[in-house]
Amino acid sequence: MRQAKDPFQFVTASYLVHIRRERAHTLAELAKYIRACSEESIFYHTFQSLETHHYTAFSSDFAQWVMAACNEAPLSERMAAIDVRDFVSLQDLRETLAHCIEEYIQRRPASADHPAFEPFHFCEVREVILPLGKRAYNLAELCDGIRGMSLDSLHYHFINSRLRLRLRTNDFSNWIAHSLQLPQLATKVAHIDFYTHSLEGVRQRLLGTINPWRDQ
Repeated sequence: MRQAKDPFQFVTASYLVHIRRERAHTLAELAKYIRACSEESIFYHTFQSLETHHYTAFSSDFAQWVMAACNEAPLSERMAAIDVRDFVSLQDLRETLAHCIEEYIQRRPASADHPAFEPFHFCEVREVILPLGKRAYNLAELCDGIRGMSLDSLHYHFINSRLRLRLRTNDFSNWIAHSLQLPQLATKVAHIDFYTHSLEGVRQRLLGTINPWRDQ
């Protein structure tokens, strides 16, 4: 069984949610506050909300509010089509979200100040990371760690890691490629779709993908 020189280090992650002062009552205000709010707020309403929106048509809290509170289905569909997997920068994601709304308002000016049924409350999240003291030197140990980790930790290693690494990958694929020198397996792991699977589903897909390689 192949052994890594540098081990994979598992961490536990928890998220503290803070409600911000910004409230959007119209599409124009939503675009304005998306441009002005913190990156932690953009993160919370997109990457962090993926767990909430699994198996729905919405990829973010913004897209859901535009549909549910503003009844602007065409815009909601466009915002839902913004795939966070394409982004490794929250600033780039912020720009894309705001531009999507502003472009829609330009074509439909009457929608800009139409009052929503309820306001959008901007929140932000603080990520708290602690090492678990658990390491993996091979694929068997990696599978054991994945099997026992919390869903928040799985979210940290598999989804949020894109922003930390500034790469369209995850901590598992990155380690498999560089520490175990198994690029083919790393690619298979990177292609696991976290849009169409719950986090528990992602866990099972990870284990099912990695297990056949354990003796490599």
